Amino acid sequence: MATEEWNRIVTELPSRLEDSRAYTAQGRVAAYIPELAHAPGNALGIAIMNGASGIITAGDVALPFTLQSISKVFTLLLALMDKGESGVFAKVGMEPTGDNFNSMLKLELVDPGIPFNPLINAGAIAVSSLIAGADPAEKSERILTFFRQLAGDPTIGYNDAVYRSETATAHRNRSLAYFLKANGVLEEDVEEVLEVYFKHCSIEVNCTQLARMAQVLAFDGTDPVTGRQLIPRRYVQIAKSFMITCGMYNESGAFAIRVGLPAKSGVSGGILALVPGKYGIGVVGPALNAKGNSTAGVHLLETLSTEFDWSIF
Repeated sequence: MATEEWNRIVTELPSRLEDSRAYTAQGRVAAYIPELAHAPGNALGIAIMNGASGIITAGDVALPFTLQSISKVFTLLLALMDKGESGVFAKVGMEPTGDNFNSMLKLELVDPGIPFNPLINAGAIAVSSLIAGADPAEKSERILTFFRQLAGDPTIGYNDAVYRSETATAHRNRSLAYFLKANGVLEEDVEEVLEVYFKHCSIEVNCTQLARMAQVLAFDGTDPVTGRQLIPRRYVQIAKSFMITCGMYNESGAFAIRVGLPAKSGVSGGILALVPGKYGIGVVGPALNAKGNSTAGVHLLETLSTEFDWSIF
């Protein structure tokens, strides 16, 4: 049955992608980070990795894009490996917010004033402060090394133009960080924490590299290509739970109902998704809907999940 499904995906994926490409016209490329506005709005690509046995690609899979909020999943995992559950969840909560990803509303209204979860901006900034390292450069190097290991690709690096653009325009993120500092959540220098945060958001990948990272999560932290356990299974369970409840911004509930897969999106148009025990998936479609998710990418994942009965629910 697994081989039959894989063969169907090989046959049908190109046409399904082109059907979904029409939905790029319903979205807009993110411009609040100015450098992201240069991305092609009609682009759509997908890579699906099947353990160690194969990969299928369709569309604009060679298009590079920065991870943006997708990186939050992996910095959470690294922070858990560095600090353990008690160390991480002393600084960040476990609940969805119902607010925008860059909101600071509940930091002030809800005691004890820690971010609700690690996948909103405030939570990811707090998590960035927990990565082990003597200074921002060492922390960023550890993050990049970890991401390269998960992708099986030592060539992955930063998009410096996006990093500079984000650093220059991130006024709300600075506000969030200083609020966290005032609340005692951040113990380090705010600008040093933000340097780490902006850098991991600006790590650049393509769909194939992202699919390789996703399949490590699909196989509970084991790299099916090498057989190595790269992340403790318990921490992957935590990350996947957050991906289901918080991974698609304020569209997470609808995505869970319509697609039913652990996923994380970013405002560059990337989506990491996984079918547990089967596939790692990397998608890019820079045109976003009002929630900040790829219009065509979400449609494509919904189409595939429905057709191949991938939902975990």
